[in-house]
Amino acid sequence: MPRLEGRVALVTGAGKGLGRSFCVKLAEEGAHIVAVTRADMEGLEQTAKLVRKLGREAFLSQVDVSDEAQVSGMAQEVFGAFGRVDVLVNNAAFYYGVKRKAFTEITAEEWDRMMSVNVKGPWLCARAVFPFMKAQGKGKIVNLASEVFFTGSHGFAHYVASKGGVIGLTRALAIELGPYGICVNAVAPGFTDTEASRTVADVEKYDTSRTPLKRLQKPEDLVGVVAFLASDESDFITGQTILVDGGRAMH
Repeated sequence: MPRLEGRVALVTGAGKGLGRSFCVKLAEEGAHIVAVTRADMEGLEQTAKLVRKLGREAFLSQVDVSDEAQVSGMAQEVFGAFGRVDVLVNNAAFYYGVKRKAFTEITAEEWDRMMSVNVKGPWLCARAVFPFMKAQGKGKIVNLASEVFFTGSHGFAHYVASKGGVIGLTRALAIELGPYGICVNAVAPGFTDTEASRTVADVEKYDTSRTPLKRLQKPEDLVGVVAFLASDESDFITGQTILVDGGRAMH
């Protein structure tokens, strides 16, 4: 039997890239999918087609994860449709099209938007699904951090800081939610070949010399660990950040 048979997994930033890959993998594992995006509804429809092709339900929601009212309303709609939320994958992030610039040149508006989506968003989503997971006595929350928290990244001060915030939030929530049987972990990918990454850098010229596995990361390199953290196999793992970057950073 698939590891997530009959469960409901909510994935933010699901219109393309990593989010779509997570949706497909979790559906392969038996989960029904709540696919969330802020604006890419066309992409979300493509994600839904892939999920439904696997015989799983796909519930689509257009939500800005930094908007408290929208997130709360989405959670209520999902619970009304399925009566449960078992897995939350906080994947949505302000990353697409971000330009590298010195920390002195980042505007206050850019900084606030980064923190609002990348840190406030996961907090709001976790807060919104918590009552349902608490009532079930179990739940899995997987936050997307980044290798850059460990290595830094020139010209990305706001992004690096936001991913540090995600790791801090993961640890804090793990402590608070643990007594309710809810596990909260983070996955920290390295630079991955996605649509968003291609707006940030030339993936064809990415230097893999410092990566022990000597190749560029792909979305399929990440889906296994997310499925594992969403499953019963990780029931005694919480508060952890798992690097999936080909060994580029080690801790």
